[in-house]
Amino acid sequence: MPLVVGVRFRDRGKIYYFDPQDIQVNVGDRVLVETVRGIEMGHIAMGAKDVPESKLVLPLKRVLRVATPEDAVAEEAGKKKAQEAIAVAKTKIDDHNLEMHVVDAEYTFDGSRVVLYFTADGRVDFRELVKDLASALRTRVELRQIGVRDQAKLTGGIGPCGRALCCSSFLNDFLPVSIKMAKDQNLSLNPTKISGTCGRLLCCLRFECEHYEATKNMLPSVGSIVITSEGEGKVTAQNPIKGTVSVQLGEGKPIEFPAEEVEEKTG
Repeated sequence: MPLVVGVRFRDRGKIYYFDPQDIQVNVGDRVLVETVRGIEMGHIAMGAKDVPESKLVLPLKRVLRVATPEDAVAEEAGKKKAQEAIAVAKTKIDDHNLEMHVVDAEYTFDGSRVVLYFTADGRVDFRELVKDLASALRTRVELRQIGVRDQAKLTGGIGPCGRALCCSSFLNDFLPVSIKMAKDQNLSLNPTKISGTCGRLLCCLRFECEHYEATKNMLPSVGSIVITSEGEGKVTAQNPIKGTVSVQLGEGKPIEFPAEEVEEKTG
């Protein structure tokens, strides 16, 4: 199996496999690599290991060398140029009267190309815009349309929970999220309560759903008859986070009990 290393180009971006050749690298090292867009700088996110060819896109691109302090200075200069490119792009978009919004930009390390990320409600004919931008920026220009979730990941922010957005802090990929996941977690189906800053369903509905399902399976099911310290009753609700169930005893209000303090009635 080929020996590869995993490289990320953004702090929370996808990991790409590269051939380390004979270069010794460690997790966290900044490296220059060969990509389809040219030479780019990234950091080692996964140390060298053997990976089956079925999981690779062959032929593998190479790690060229470990980055130097001078390379870091050049990278910072590229980031500054990217911000200037965004300003130019916004002006040109207004000049062409196009319905699109520039979100981010990045130059390849060698400065041979700039990629501009934008959002738009539909398809945009930006052929003339690209020509205008290439002339103004004096380099190859690539425009890439992204979705609102990708925009949130790039720009970051604070979610309704008060923490940094999941997509911009630790999620590498977007997986499908459904309204059923909110129902399974007994959440309000009010769109304002279960939507993120991107306007789509909260990403946490997906990865927290597994915990809810596993925990709910360990609790007495709703409708089952259980025996508690207060007597016999029927389970009316589960609270997987607290590990409790609500039990209806007679005609009074349901009482909440820890799961370990109730026993399902059999027979």
